[in-house]
Amino acid sequence: MREELKHKPILLFDGYCNFCSSVVQFVNKREKRQELYFASLQSDIGRELLAHYGIDPVKTDSLVLIDRDKAFIKSGAALRLTRYMKALYPLLQIFLAVPSPIRNLVYDFIARRRYKWFGRSESCMLPDKELARRFL
Repeated sequence: MREELKHKPILLFDGYCNFCSSVVQFVNKREKRQELYFASLQSDIGRELLAHYGIDPVKTDSLVLIDRDKAFIKSGAALRLTRYMKALYPLLQIFLAVPSPIRNLVYDFIARRRYKWFGRSESCMLPDKELARRFL
């Protein structure tokens, strides 16, 4: 893995998924310190990080959080992501106490239907200038 990425919290997301792109916008507007970096799963860096952490892009195709040199997928990624957010969002981490197979049932239900419900873009999202500086 590239040295400059080692200690950065990075959210990998499906760049073609409208819902996933909305999650990036949602998190960006509610971040405490704007310390997260973003990359699409389809980007060179996204593919490099997936390979480094041994994550199969076919089985995990929506959100991956790289934090403190660990990779989190599915509901684990979504819930840990809240620690970077303002207000009461970090309290959602209490659901990490629920076993991941149970949490992931809900996550997978939404993930399987995300294109049907929210649509699919023909190209990855283009961030605004402020957010673009945190895209890898």
